[in-house]
Amino acid sequence: MASTTEQDEQTATRPARQGGRGSIASAISVFGELLITAGLILGLFVVYSLWWTNVVADRQASKQGDKIRDNWSHSGSPGALNTKDGIGFLHVPSMKNGEVLVKRGTSTSVLNGGVAGYYVKPFKSGMPADRTGNFTLAAHRDGHGAKFHNIDKVKTGDPVVFETKDTWYVYKVFKELRQTSKYDVKVLQPVPKESGKTKPGRYITLTTCTPVYTSRYRYIVWGELVRSEKVNAKRTPPAELR
Repeated sequence: MASTTEQDEQTATRPARQGGRGSIASAISVFGELLITAGLILGLFVVYSLWWTNVVADRQASKQGDKIRDNWSHSGSPGALNTKDGIGFLHVPSMKNGEVLVKRGTSTSVLNGGVAGYYVKPFKSGMPADRTGNFTLAAHRDGHGAKFHNIDKVKTGDPVVFETKDTWYVYKVFKELRQTSKYDVKVLQPVPKESGKTKPGRYITLTTCTPVYTSRYRYIVWGELVRSEKVNAKRTPPAELR
């Protein structure tokens, strides 16, 4: 049997040990709450990045698109290249993304507006009306409109149509490059040799980030002009869009 002195010592140390356990439990509880808070903040950021920025960008792009179409309807002369408000609309049925306003430049300040942009460097983009050249475009794959989110759905033989005030330009996809370095600027050359082409022609190149939710690599789709047709009074779209 323990002596009275020993019992007193054990009794004296017991609260101290319990107090230590209580401090550890409190610390774990606080840490757990911090993790939950961090998770909620991260979740809200994901919602903002992948949903709300799409909502805002789509609204902005829709207003800009309406403005351009309104200008077209009130102008009787042939449509001049408008590098400020937008030069026309891209239609890619297999992406199921509706019409995409195309503006000048590929900086985030341009693309965050829910549009596609044409390159001005390192190789200046050709225009659809040019006799030869490569009409090179970029758009976000996730967030800020995500206009090229479904680029992986585009296959060889699919139509890609660009609409201006006066003309429909109909391209046919002939090659996809599912992954390349984000520093691979050769895909933007006037003659995109990585696509297999060796001679000048009238090409279109779509570029965006890959894999989904990252910007590690680039996904490329190439098309070649097969025909163009004038816009009629009713703006009846070409057969590929009906």
